[in-house]
Amino acid sequence: MVQLYNCHPFGSQQIVPARQEPELCCCGRDCIFVVCAGGCKVEVFTSRGEDWSLLCTFSTLGRVLQMSYSDKGDYLVTIEEKNKVATLRTYMNWRCKSNGNSRVSVRMVGLKLETSCSGVSRDQMEIVELPLSEPPLCISCCSFQGDLLVGCRNKLVLFSLKHEIASNDLEMLDFERSLILHINVTPLQIALCAGYVSFVTEFEVVIFQVLLGSEETSNIELENMNRTTKQQAEDPKASMLEAPPSTDELDEFVICQRPVELIGKESKSSRISVKLESTGLTEEGTIDYQLHYILYRYFTPDLSQVCPVEETRLHSLQMLPMYRTGCFGKEDGDPSAQGRELLSLFCFFSMPHVGYLYTIGKSPALISTYQYPERCQQAVLTPQFLHVITSTNLQCFTVRCSAAAARDDDPYIDTTMKTCPPVTLDVCALRMQLFIGLKAICHFRNHVILLTKANTEDVTEREKTPKRKVSRKSVFSKRETLAEAEPGWNLYVVNSISTSQLYKEMVEYSKNYTTIRTQSSIHLLSEAHLLVRAALMDHNLIDMEEKENLLKAFKDSCVLLGDCFSRFDTKYSHLALPYYKMSGLSMSDILSRTSLDEESQKYGKGFIFYLKHSLFEDLDEELNEEAATKALHILNDAEKNQIPHALCSPCMQNVCPKIAMKYLQNLERAAPSTLVTLTKAVIALKMQDFKVFETEMEKHTEMMLVCGLLDEPRLLLHRRKEQIHPTQLALSLKDSRPGVLVASMVTLHEHSKIELNEATLYFKELCESYEDDNVPQLLVDFWESLVVSCPQESILQDLLHKLTSHYIDMISKVKHPDTKPLKTTEDLINSCSHFGLIYPWITLMPLESLPETYSMGLAKLQALLCGPSVAISSVLPSLETVPQETNAALSLRVLCKTRLGEYEESIDSLLDQCPEAVIPYASHELKDGRLALWWNKLLPELCKRTRIDEGQNDVLVSALKETLTVVAMELDLRDFLSVCPDDGNVAFFLPYALQHSTKKFIA
Repeated sequence: MVQLYNCHPFGSQQIVPARQEPELCCCGRDCIFVVCAGGCKVEVFTSRGEDWSLLCTFSTLGRVLQMSYSDKGDYLVTIEEKNKVATLRTYMNWRCKSNGNSRVSVRMVGLKLETSCSGVSRDQMEIVELPLSEPPLCISCCSFQGDLLVGCRNKLVLFSLKHEIASNDLEMLDFERSLILHINVTPLQIALCAGYVSFVTEFEVVIFQVLLGSEETSNIELENMNRTTKQQAEDPKASMLEAPPSTDELDEFVICQRPVELIGKESKSSRISVKLESTGLTEEGTIDYQLHYILYRYFTPDLSQVCPVEETRLHSLQMLPMYRTGCFGKEDGDPSAQGRELLSLFCFFSMPHVGYLYTIGKSPALISTYQYPERCQQAVLTPQFLHVITSTNLQCFTVRCSAAAARDDDPYIDTTMKTCPPVTLDVCALRMQLFIGLKAICHFRNHVILLTKANTEDVTEREKTPKRKVSRKSVFSKRETLAEAEPGWNLYVVNSISTSQLYKEMVEYSKNYTTIRTQSSIHLLSEAHLLVRAALMDHNLIDMEEKENLLKAFKDSCVLLGDCFSRFDTKYSHLALPYYKMSGLSMSDILSRTSLDEESQKYGKGFIFYLKHSLFEDLDEELNEEAATKALHILNDAEKNQIPHALCSPCMQNVCPKIAMKYLQNLERAAPSTLVTLTKAVIALKMQDFKVFETEMEKHTEMMLVCGLLDEPRLLLHRRKEQIHPTQLALSLKDSRPGVLVASMVTLHEHSKIELNEATLYFKELCESYEDDNVPQLLVDFWESLVVSCPQESILQDLLHKLTSHYIDMISKVKHPDTKPLKTTEDLINSCSHFGLIYPWITLMPLESLPETYSMGLAKLQALLCGPSVAISSVLPSLETVPQETNAALSLRVLCKTRLGEYEESIDSLLDQCPEAVIPYASHELKDGRLALWWNKLLPELCKRTRIDEGQNDVLVSALKETLTVVAMELDLRDFLSVCPDDGNVAFFLPYALQHSTKKFIA
């Protein structure tokens, strides 16, 4: 369906002062190439202000049948006929003709440039002939790379543009025939862009991509194509996708098949085969290519009217590239061809009454269909419009290229933060301008060039009837009297108005539908938005003033679309949110421009959606009391259950607390919940009514309070400028209910509402501990509670490292916690496997008189080291800061050495500093595979030290006796005697050994 609007995209028109009747015309970068009828001369016209003047002329070597211009390389390519032979030529450096230089050089493609240019000035035009084995039928230039594609009877020949350095360091252009594509049909029109190739026959369209690839891949592609072609040849009924034979082969019958559309790999099954023949050479050898199929479509001829075949077949094939620019927060745009990055690619082709626009880049798809009111003769596609000519009309349709390109640039554009009108939006016709005898059309930038040729009757009628104006602001050429005296042909240049001006007109136009037809108003504003978006995506946009005006129009269109979706009741009302986000307006501005619907006395659901989601986000904006109270009134009328969530938003800090408490009390009577109670407590704190605060907090258990805080985390924390800050409720809970606060933060972390490093900064700010080495006790309680909750392995080691470092720091510097710890050592051991039972020999070690905080930190550290999770090797370096002369430090060092398997060193350390702990240590650690250490290590050491002390050390003597008891019980008498020292007192060892041997024998 095509929407019809009467806007004015055309602002003025001029007549190109061609001296002879034009036969062909095409557009260049900033000029128009005109070929006179029956002549061998090209006239080049350029704009001089409001008028067009002749830039230069140059002669061709034959009659020009077709021509095309390439912006990359600035060359003109022609198909010329001389002596009934068609040849292909390119004209380079033709601009030197504007200086009156008549020098011309002619050479064959691939000729060595050093020999052809030796001693010759480069201030001359150069004609390069490109020989072909068959006459050329059609041509196309790649606007992205400057390559040239030539269509012949059953082949397509690709010439790659090359930059060569000739003598005197002069850069020159040349071509290399790099690829031949053999096809089994004759192309009527072809198109080439960035490696994508398309061609049409009378009723078929084929699009594919030529990629550099390995020889193996290319062979596989060819085999698949050959196999498909062979199957179709053997069994023509096997596939209903085969198109009918050409009309040349059928003299008496016309066979019409149903239309076919194949996209992607399915297009391989069409009747058209493509075979690659690589002719380009590199230092490594032949370049290999492969095919990526994109589209095949077959149309049935329109037999509703009796007309020649030429008037029913496909035409106007073209490709349109769009490039990535820096206008929407990406990298800075580069208008130069070298800096372009292809973003999207579109292909357009047309039947006499219907046009088709496909996107063929990332995911091929039909995005628009154009129904013409009359038979179309030719059409040209631009990023903003589709211009179509019939015999008497120039029509301007909108296109969806910018919508598709926006989604290629950002696949996540359709979110709550940003959006874009859909690609499936109905196209619309903006203008229909009358002309007489329209024959051809071409386009560049904001100029539409029209070639008209009217017969005598049309000219007479034109003289009687004054020409209709282009628009109410049209500026016509001063040559009106001359135009009336001209014969029945003209070359018009119709200039489009600026996008900003057309945008303003479309906005004014949309006001006619505001209260009558909702969808029409939204549709026209969406069209205006897409026009501005397309202008901003133009890689030639370098005028900063124009860019600023377009950005202003872009934001303005977002505001207007946001107003439409917020006011009107449609299924797309939720789009009010992203459009308002893109507009850049603050919430206060949007609240001030929104009012009640006069009929329903309600706010639109789109606005409610915007308001609700905006209050859910962590915005830096704070509404004033009037705006905040208005927002609260709106939610009270629309969605009462959202009031607690809204009051938790940082935007609502200035809301009137009395009105808020009134609405909360009404809500609690209707639907009581923990969240409502907590919100009432927050409002009571704001009113400094601490009695009401305590009353509300006592209504629910601690577990219910934690669930309520999980339902709305903003009760405890606010995010501003990507930083987390504690709320007034969190400050109150820190003093009154620290357990609830810590448990809530642990729950928020488990549900991914806060990260570990964010929680660290949060507790430091909450406890005003801004120094890096100052760890508040609440933060330690948070870490301990997280470890108890068995977190993921990715953060477990980080938590254990933080806790061990803190415990060691407490022991080393004897720091006192700022608050009472929530968990004791026993609590941690009983509730968590990461804290192990403290080994008995540690508890039996006599400790010095220590402060309570010191002993608690020591006990927790010992329990953590006794657990299975801490990496002991990472703890040893930190233990060096603990005072070494205490038994506490000794217990930690021996514990770490024991966990690392260094039992002998541990025994030496205990014998040196705490011998009374040796036997408890040995009883606990020297078991099973380590039992031999009793007689291999402990017994010799005790004997040695006892001998040195001459038996005066009762602790060592007692330990030796305990050791002898264990050794005697574990060893036979002979083995026992062998481990006893041979220089000892036999009277001491022998009775002891006999006694225990007797017990062992009896046992």
